[in-house]
Amino acid sequence: MFQYKVTENISVLLPTKYKMFLENTVNHKEQFGWIEVICGSMFSGKTEELIRRLKRAKFAKQKVEIFKPSIDTRYHEEMVVSHDANEIRSTPVTSASMIRLLAQGCDVVGIDEAQFFDDEIVAVCNDLANSGIRVIVAGLDMDFKGNPFGPMPALMATAEYVTKVHAVCTRTGNLANYSFRKANNNNLVMLGETEEYEPLSRAAYYEAMKHNSPLTPRGGMQEPQSESL
Repeated sequence: MFQYKVTENISVLLPTKYKMFLENTVNHKEQFGWIEVICGSMFSGKTEELIRRLKRAKFAKQKVEIFKPSIDTRYHEEMVVSHDANEIRSTPVTSASMIRLLAQGCDVVGIDEAQFFDDEIVAVCNDLANSGIRVIVAGLDMDFKGNPFGPMPALMATAEYVTKVHAVCTRTGNLANYSFRKANNNNLVMLGETEEYEPLSRAAYYEAMKHNSPLTPRGGMQEPQSESL
């Protein structure tokens, strides 16, 4: 941002103060909280960013609680663990409604792997935010078919802040926003790591899906067809 200052008929371009965007921490003027969503493909650093924000809140002596779906036991039953082994203690829950009960009295609530919860997680997050809690949610925005994943679209729509992070495509080196499943399994939910999944760019994902199935590629990525008049 710049402004002009005229001195003796000479216009000088001077920099003005501007505000750099950082995620919010606490709003003392309002009784309402807010929702932050961190989304992206696998291996994009979603959980790493979630842990970073939660640890900053803990350092500031804020009361923090972290929740994750009980089905996620890849690294630890009670810890939220990123792919690079950064971790923070959490409470596994079997349903989103449990978070509403367990989060009372918190300043900050973190929720990892939100795509595995049912649609009630949207109402839970809004209830918590309306009660004055800062809610930080991390999850996959698309499933392995390239479709919006579970409640994530609704969470992104109702959140005040949305951060989309990207992995690096293992085949092209470009930004990756798709989670390509290498394992021969068509179940929507399948926990896995690098042996089962691979982050790919749009072009690499389309090519992989084209060669992976003799039928129509997944994720609505139809092969271009010529139109006849």
